[in-house]
Amino acid sequence: MIETSGTRPSVVVLGGGYGGFKAARALDDVADVTLVDPSDAFMHNVAAWRALVEPEWLEKIFMPYDRLLTHGRFLRDRAVEVDGRQVTLASGRRLEPDYLILATGSSYPFPAKIDEPDTETARARIREAHKVLSDARRVLLVGAGPSGLELAGEIKASFPGKHVIIADAAPDIMPGPYDQALRDELRGQLDKLGVELVLGSPLRALPSAAPATAASIAITTEAGDELTADVWYRCFGVGLQTGYLRGSLAKALDDRGYVRVDEHLLVDGQDRVFAIGDISDADRNMAGFAGAQAALLAANIRTLITGEGELAKYERWPTAIVVPLGPEGGAGQLPGHDGIAGPEMASGIKGRAMLVDDNAALFDAPAPAGQA
Repeated sequence: MIETSGTRPSVVVLGGGYGGFKAARALDDVADVTLVDPSDAFMHNVAAWRALVEPEWLEKIFMPYDRLLTHGRFLRDRAVEVDGRQVTLASGRRLEPDYLILATGSSYPFPAKIDEPDTETARARIREAHKVLSDARRVLLVGAGPSGLELAGEIKASFPGKHVIIADAAPDIMPGPYDQALRDELRGQLDKLGVELVLGSPLRALPSAAPATAASIAITTEAGDELTADVWYRCFGVGLQTGYLRGSLAKALDDRGYVRVDEHLLVDGQDRVFAIGDISDADRNMAGFAGAQAALLAANIRTLITGEGELAKYERWPTAIVVPLGPEGGAGQLPGHDGIAGPEMASGIKGRAMLVDDNAALFDAPAPAGQA
């Protein structure tokens, strides 16, 4: 049996990441919202590296979905087949909402993201990884993008005596559409922290040991540099979560695996099926962009429901990034800001609080009247 809408238009949101939970929350008062996610809580993975080095943050970064919606419902489940607006969940439950939002996001190597759906088990795994890191003298980070740099900064802030190596085949840090001045600023700060950069030559092979586990690491670059460590972290490898798409939705994937959407975030060739966040080709994969897409899409669906106002168009953001190097370091490139944002601004925007409070404030929904 397919579950359909009740008295209000129904919205199903698949995925409770930065885009999904914000879209669900924003539509809770105007639609019959169902949020579907296999985890019992949202993991604020922007602060995952901080929780690795300071486990007390584990109490801050998991936010239960049952505190998100006042009128809607949360289903702890996952989509296994979706074609158009017909959704089949792993439990066998079938949904056919009036509006469907695909927001299943992406995977990334542990512990920046974690595929464990139970909060307490996830916390235990990260505490175990913290113990491994605490005991290590030498740490290898493979990947000199924002994630690798941020982890290096976190380790050096909490464990200044550890030797941290960042290795990447690229000739410089931070590949992407960033000003060279940003790279230069971050490299200068990394140098002061004592982080060793090994760039410009690929590794002959990745370590055989699993990342974030205690092991005797000894690998070599094609240039002949030998790198040794007691633990290593894989700081690259985004995986798009789109394996459940079928039929016409599967045909909407581009050659990179992203879901093609139009200026209103409507999936190519679909009726009332939208995609936001990392799986969408609307913008680059960043939590802030996913949140911006959620806000615009929620406003547009509200317009479609009420018939009031006009649909807004999503425009790609200019280059914008903040890379903290621990609570007090880092740098950023921000629209409207002349030059590079230095450590003080990076710390104020992100580094000290890691945006925890901004997200936690949305998980405070009161129970509906008359419900305990």
